[in-house]
Amino acid sequence: MLVSKRLSAVAIAVSLLMLAACGRESGSDARDLETSIAGAGNGGGPGITATAIINADDTPGEWLSHGRTYSEQRFSPLSQVSRENVRELGLAWAFDFGVSRGIEATPIVSDGVMYVTSSWNIVSALNAKTGDVVWQYDPQVDKSRAAVMCCDIVNRGVAIWGNKVYTGTIDGRLIAIDVKTGDAVWDVNTIDRSKPYSITGAPRVVKGKVIIGNGGAEFGVRGYISAYDANTGEMLWRFHTVPGNPDDGFENDAMKAAAATWTGEWWAAGGGGTVWDSMAYDAELDLLYIGVGNGSPWNQELRSPDGGDNLFLSSIVALRPDSGDYVWHYQTTPGDTWDFTATQHMILAELEIGGTQRKVIMQAPKNGFFYVVDRETGELLSAKNYVPTNWATHVDMETGRPVEVADARWPGKAPYLQLPGPLGAHNWHPMSYSPITGLVYIPAQEAPFAYGDDPEYLYKEGVWNTGANMALASLPTDEATLAAVKAMLKGRILAWDPVKQEAAWSFEHKGPWNGGLLSTAGGLVFQGTADAHFAAYDASTGGQLWSFFSQTGIVAAPVSYEIDGEQYVAVASGWGGSYALAYGGVAPTGSEAGVGRVLTFKLGANEALPGSSAIPAGIPKLPAQTATAGSIARGFDAYTRYCISCHGDHAVSSGILPDLRKSPYLLSQESWDAVVRQGALSDRGMGNFGEFLDTETAASIRAYVIEQARMAVENGDKAAK
Repeated sequence: MLVSKRLSAVAIAVSLLMLAACGRESGSDARDLETSIAGAGNGGGPGITATAIINADDTPGEWLSHGRTYSEQRFSPLSQVSRENVRELGLAWAFDFGVSRGIEATPIVSDGVMYVTSSWNIVSALNAKTGDVVWQYDPQVDKSRAAVMCCDIVNRGVAIWGNKVYTGTIDGRLIAIDVKTGDAVWDVNTIDRSKPYSITGAPRVVKGKVIIGNGGAEFGVRGYISAYDANTGEMLWRFHTVPGNPDDGFENDAMKAAAATWTGEWWAAGGGGTVWDSMAYDAELDLLYIGVGNGSPWNQELRSPDGGDNLFLSSIVALRPDSGDYVWHYQTTPGDTWDFTATQHMILAELEIGGTQRKVIMQAPKNGFFYVVDRETGELLSAKNYVPTNWATHVDMETGRPVEVADARWPGKAPYLQLPGPLGAHNWHPMSYSPITGLVYIPAQEAPFAYGDDPEYLYKEGVWNTGANMALASLPTDEATLAAVKAMLKGRILAWDPVKQEAAWSFEHKGPWNGGLLSTAGGLVFQGTADAHFAAYDASTGGQLWSFFSQTGIVAAPVSYEIDGEQYVAVASGWGGSYALAYGGVAPTGSEAGVGRVLTFKLGANEALPGSSAIPAGIPKLPAQTATAGSIARGFDAYTRYCISCHGDHAVSSGILPDLRKSPYLLSQESWDAVVRQGALSDRGMGNFGEFLDTETAASIRAYVIEQARMAVENGDKAAK
């Protein structure tokens, strides 16, 4: 059997190599930048073109694409703000979004206007010098879709091309907006609305094509990425990242080859593999790079019972942007069973490796290893763990595969406490690469997780389908053990040398889930933190040089731009995302929810933020506990299955969403059912769970939350009284 499996793997590899060769040949005539890239699809109007983005360093005062350039380096050539004067940086202006959920957007700045998104996909165009509103566009999303959002109702930004601004929405639409008026030009649906898809990522525009992926793997979908005509919204191509039901035929040879790496009826739960965030583009090679996510469910024994690599999960995939044709792939985590996505930020650079200049793509995905890959061929050049890992010892450079620790592949075995966990050693928060220092700056973190089988797993489309027992990872309730767990939660800026594959320096934060990064020619690195600070660091040494209290945690990445000879540094603030929602009990203190803003700084400015208006909420009275211990225990199990990802472990909220222990709907079973089982608040983002929860289960969840409220009062939590 071992021999036949190896032969099968060789056959699959040969098949994909043949596809790659075809992809390179078919794209050979796309290398002429003058005819195939410059000015393509600009809508006949002024504005951003491919040439402008490719030559972004000619206009260093603008931020024209998600990572400033197609290479996604997030490096600003501006140097007016420097190590020597950064202490003079002050708040120039702030713009309040007026929403109370997580903010993950990277602003785009062009011709003196900033374009930025907030919760519920509202797009704001702001005067980048003053913060005054130019226009706002509200797509009026279906807020009930928030129930199928794994990780908050967030959005990572817009793209701009020609005379249009492009944004994706949580209900699966792609919208083109007139850059001057803020009016919708076209609005297309990109998903099957009967499936639990969503969009949180920022689109990219390549050669007149708007590229957009989607999310939803935890809920049971099949991943893909699509290209739409920037002028008309017509879909031009779609590339699926995992194969569908073989009986329906395969869309292309890549899917046929990938299907040989799966077993069982993987398509029944969708398969996963959503492309929910990272992309990059090399104009000279004419290659579009996409990062592919986790499987559905996480548990590979349920998804693909006889194993297999499960392509193209957890992979970097190179495509032709004109056709969506497959060229090559590199899989970071074969047969993923840990939610180890490869959707994390990818950076293109030229590095000297072994005395030879190489065009590389770099990624620090969730699994804890930093990869340097030849971006023309997909050849692995080096890999090294950048945080402690106990699921794999190293990456075998002969095979390109991680060498796994036996007990880490947990399905069917005893629970395993692992580093990293599903939050990852690095999540979506963007890295930055400075060509001056040669370092990659990573928002790294350590957050362990206890993986184990879910004995009651049953696939249900539209709710979390991990196949993992989420109760195992629930925080301990005794103070001593909880303190020990908190001590294990770490976050840092990690300055990583991609050639030496080693750390140059690090700066420790109070915990994980800190913001994305920006490096500049002024010798600085900027980052916001979970504990509500925005700070500047010496790019060479890691010393903190300046800090500003932002009132709310920052998870988004900063940008820098220039107007009238003055350099600005801006960041969108607003605490949120999966960690913020699920782990209120260990969230950092000092961060106030509900104050999403754009914060913009320049030298010599001294504006101030308004004072905090947060008032701790309580409940009118503590409901009587009439349930049995068994019912409360069943409520805990159901809560961890259906509620924890939004309302927090042990019903402890971080303040982004209502703390259920303090909810007036807790006071009676009737009002509880009206919200939970009948969807009374679906227009505010609280889904209708009547399809999944019967009356008895809903009552047991309520009993569990009442018990948590009672315990909070007994332990002296005055806010719960």
